Amino acid sequence: MLVKKIGFLSFGHWSASPGSGTRSASDALLQSIDLAVAAEELGADGAYFRVHHFARQLGSPFPLLAAIGARTSRIEIGTAVIDMRYENPLYMAEDAGAADLIAGGRLQLGISRGSPEQVLDGWRYFGYQPQEGQTDADMARAHTQVLLETLDGEGFAQPNPRPMFPNPPGLLRLEPYSPGLRDRIWWGAASQRTAIWAAGLGVNLQSSTLITNESGKPFHLQQAEQIQAFRDAWQQAGHEREPRVSVSRSIFALVDDRDRAYFGRRDPGTDEIGFIDASTQAIFGRTYAAEPEALIQQLKEDEAIQAADTLLLTVPNQLGVDYNAHVIDSILTHVAPALGWR
Repeated sequence: MLVKKIGFLSFGHWSASPGSGTRSASDALLQSIDLAVAAEELGADGAYFRVHHFARQLGSPFPLLAAIGARTSRIEIGTAVIDMRYENPLYMAEDAGAADLIAGGRLQLGISRGSPEQVLDGWRYFGYQPQEGQTDADMARAHTQVLLETLDGEGFAQPNPRPMFPNPPGLLRLEPYSPGLRDRIWWGAASQRTAIWAAGLGVNLQSSTLITNESGKPFHLQQAEQIQAFRDAWQQAGHEREPRVSVSRSIFALVDDRDRAYFGRRDPGTDEIGFIDASTQAIFGRTYAAEPEALIQQLKEDEAIQAADTLLLTVPNQLGVDYNAHVIDSILTHVAPALGWR
């Protein structure tokens, strides 16, 4: 197996329901910062956050990412993923550039066409609408193209001949510009087709616990095939750098009574089939929860984890910072070394 970067992925839920340790938006944001700091101290490699709109989850990533960047010094900071149907790509490039500079070039920005949201066509409320004859997915890809071109750092805007402040010569680019950020953009692909499209663009690949069910094979095999299709397309495109690939998983090492109480009574785990819209069948990856020795054997058989260079551990954020730090530490201490990931 590849030596892996291991990070966490939080959806940032908050709820005032009994048992929730994350009861407000303030709790979700401040605890996210604290968990990133704790994860860095434990030796984890990444702190990633899911973005959802119109939901009691994390919705505006850049203030959070900038705050984490200011409180940490080593850990990668990222998203998985930002829904590009909702984004103004130029404003996003400015926000991302600022957050990356604050973090010293540690931003890993996962983006995609998004998944079903809490409201119908929520991007319309943000002022966006597909052009005639296009879908919302087409719109997301168009926004992505603009973002990537902007992050190249080339000037494109005609300067005012009588500016308030002196301009550099030539066309102007957006500022602040962060060199290298363009190579740290990831696309969250749900299918082989979009994985191949992402490879052509020269962006990294994020593959999550939900993908389109394209063959009926077990989830990890379909995901491994998606990763291979991405890498083949990357090589064919002739990009100079090596791409990165991440997968996310719910993995819990049962090492104490808390772990067993929360996760020990769960089914050993199988893939699930469902629908993400009226016409798209998806396959959902299993949850891994077992004593460390059994867990190690189970993870050895997951071909997609083997193929990826980065593993994101989805964490139950409403159980609090201390417990989630324990979940991360258990994998780093009891599982990763035996698998050659450390």
